[in-house]
Amino acid sequence: MFEAVEELIGEHVDLEKQLADPAIHADQGTARRLNKRYAELTPIIAAYRDWKQNEDDIATARELAADDPDFFAEIKELESGREELTERLRLLLVPRDPSDDKDVILEVKAGEGGDESALFAGDLLRMYLRYAERQNWKTELIESTESDLGGYKDVQIAVKAKGGRTEPGQGVWARLKYEGGVHRVQRVPATESQGRIHTSAAGVLVLPEAEDVDVEISANDLRIDVYRSSGPGGQSVNTTDSAVRITHLPTGVVASCQNEKSQLQNKEQAMRILRARLLAAAQEEAEREASDARRSQVRTVDRSERVRTYNFPENRISDHRVGFKAYNLDQVLDGELDPVIQACVDADAAAKLAAAQ
Repeated sequence: MFEAVEELIGEHVDLEKQLADPAIHADQGTARRLNKRYAELTPIIAAYRDWKQNEDDIATARELAADDPDFFAEIKELESGREELTERLRLLLVPRDPSDDKDVILEVKAGEGGDESALFAGDLLRMYLRYAERQNWKTELIESTESDLGGYKDVQIAVKAKGGRTEPGQGVWARLKYEGGVHRVQRVPATESQGRIHTSAAGVLVLPEAEDVDVEISANDLRIDVYRSSGPGGQSVNTTDSAVRITHLPTGVVASCQNEKSQLQNKEQAMRILRARLLAAAQEEAEREASDARRSQVRTVDRSERVRTYNFPENRISDHRVGFKAYNLDQVLDGELDPVIQACVDADAAAKLAAAQ
């Protein structure tokens, strides 16, 4: 089952030699790529060595048990740990998403349900901000359009790891990529005088944030428009043309930003969004599996197309993709999102393991 690990060991040794060469580090891009691959392989190699050592220890104990029955107890102890070592190695060998270590741009968009949907979008934003805080991640508001009664018609934030390499499977994209899709809420709105439960929806889109090396964008392929920022109700909140809209002409992808005070700052933020969207589009084109994952995210913010339901009267949260259900909605909305995400991670890993067999 683990024959392929021998090849990975050879690759790991070769990478170690390359990284020991000072000339490699003259090219930061190459050094970063080699370091990333080396870090990906290291836990696999370590787990395989533990698994192999356990196998050798069992064989040795069996030989000794032929002359000394006391070793049978040691055999039983070693075999009891073998299943755990095997499962750990199997999970590490699941093909990794190459974007798992990336930071993300997360967008929450109000859908069906009017003002209640915008209020729910605000609740979702708060949930992600609290979750990021628990994970010791940094968040940054990129763009937002508030609704008249509170909440958001549309809001985009950047979520970043605070320096250093994260553990495998614990990167920002590795955790938040499962949040993409339509989120449905069932509750009595603050504006409902009869106490009736309403259903509305908000859409969440999660994109891995692209670095300059990920996407090449020619200035000749961009159309940049500037205009005046506006606030709720269409009232002008800026007397200068500081808002920026960037259109990537070959693909038609558009990104805009008006939250910053200067045109330059808004242009930089819009370019971040554009790079992330172009990276996601390129990944969809290059990898059908990645494309399937993206298609499971927001297509239309319709109440019938949902990945998760937040039922306030029952304090229940349900993830319809994996059958997860819990009755601690208040805690989840306060940022205790890990059990919900982990259910998606486990289901994804199980599907990949099944496909690899």
